[in-house]
Amino acid sequence: MVLLSGPNLSGNEWKYVKECIDTEWVSSVGSYVNLFEKMLAERAGTNYAVATSSGTTALHTSLHILGVGHNDYVIVPNLTFIASLNSIKYTGADPVLMDVDANTWQMDLDLLEDFLEKECYIEGEHLFHTKDKRRIPAIMPVHVLGNMCNMDRLSDLCQRFHLIMLEDSTESLGSRFKGKHSGSFGLMGCFSFNGNKLITTGGGGMIVTDDESLAQRSKHITTQAKSDRLEYIHDEIGFNYRLTNVAAAIGVGQMEQLDLFLDAKQRMKKFYFEHLGNVGDIEFQGVEEHVDPNWWLFTIKTNKMRQVLTALNNEKLQARPFWVPMNRLNMFVDDIYYNYEDISGQVYSKCVSIPCSTNITEEQMNRVVQIIRSQY
Repeated sequence: MVLLSGPNLSGNEWKYVKECIDTEWVSSVGSYVNLFEKMLAERAGTNYAVATSSGTTALHTSLHILGVGHNDYVIVPNLTFIASLNSIKYTGADPVLMDVDANTWQMDLDLLEDFLEKECYIEGEHLFHTKDKRRIPAIMPVHVLGNMCNMDRLSDLCQRFHLIMLEDSTESLGSRFKGKHSGSFGLMGCFSFNGNKLITTGGGGMIVTDDESLAQRSKHITTQAKSDRLEYIHDEIGFNYRLTNVAAAIGVGQMEQLDLFLDAKQRMKKFYFEHLGNVGDIEFQGVEEHVDPNWWLFTIKTNKMRQVLTALNNEKLQARPFWVPMNRLNMFVDDIYYNYEDISGQVYSKCVSIPCSTNITEEQMNRVVQIIRSQY
C-alpha cells in the first residue's frame, strides 16, 4: 500500500526516543518538550509555544483561555476536519458555519463580510448575532490542506468587528502569507502532529502565541492547573493535555527535517501539476496571491471523483474523499450555515486526495498518474 500521507521517520527520531528511555524522562516533563516548543516557536515566528497532546486539545485549550463559553458562537468554515467543531462544542459554544471559496476552498471572506454586516451588530466591544442576541467572540479560520486565505483582509475584518482570531493551523506547518507563517496572525494559533501531518509525533499539538500571559496560562491549564511545585494544590479546573517527552523527542527529530519535507512537497506538487494538469476535467486547489502553501494533502477536483477514488484504492494507492461538510453531520445540522450556493457540498462531491507522502517516489507518483489517466 502506498499511503496517502504517511510519516517519514528517517532522521534522529529513534536516537532521541532511546535517550528518553535510557534516562527515564518519558512523561510530560523533559528537555525534549522544551526544545520542541522552542523549535516550533522559532519556525512560526512567535514568542511562545506550548506543546499539547493533540491539535484538538490545543484548540480546546485556546478557546477556553480566550473566554469562549456557553451560548457563545464561533465562526468556522463549513469545510474542515471535525476536530475544529468538536473543540468549539467542548466549551459549550456553537459554530456559525461559513461556506468556502470555490477556488481556494478556504473560508469565503466575501460571505463572511456579508454575514458580519447584515446578520450581526456591535455593542460596546462585543459582536452579537442579530437574530438571537448571542455573543460572537471569536473566529476560527482553518488553513484547509495547508492553504491560506487573504490574511490581511481577514485580520482587518476581525479588528473591525471585534473578533478574536484563533487560527486552526493544524494542517499548515510551513505555510506562509506574505512571508509570515501560519498561526502567527491571530491571538493564538494551533498545530497538529498526527501521523498523517507534515511532521508527526504520533499524536500531538502545539499552541503558539506572542502573548506571554496566554502562553503561561496555556501551560498551566494543560498540566491540571497545579499551582504549587510540591503540594498538590490546583487553583482551577485544568486539563491533562501536555505532550510527553517521548513524543516531543520524535517531534525534534522531525523538525530537523522540516525543510527537506517542504522541498519534497514542492517536488510532488510540481510533478502532479505537470502530469495531471491536462487530464480530463481535473482542477487543482487555487492559491491566492502572496500565499505559499505547504501542499500538505494533495487534492484534485473532478466530476469523476468516485471513479478515481475507487481505482486508486483498488491498486493499493491510498486515496480519500474530502471531509463531509459539517452541516451534513447530525451533530451540527441545526447550527447556522451561512452560504449562497453550498460550495462546501460541491467541493466535497468532486474532490479526492491522492498519495503525497514526503517520501513518495517518482515511480509511485507515476503509478498514481497512470491510474488516474486511465479513468478519462
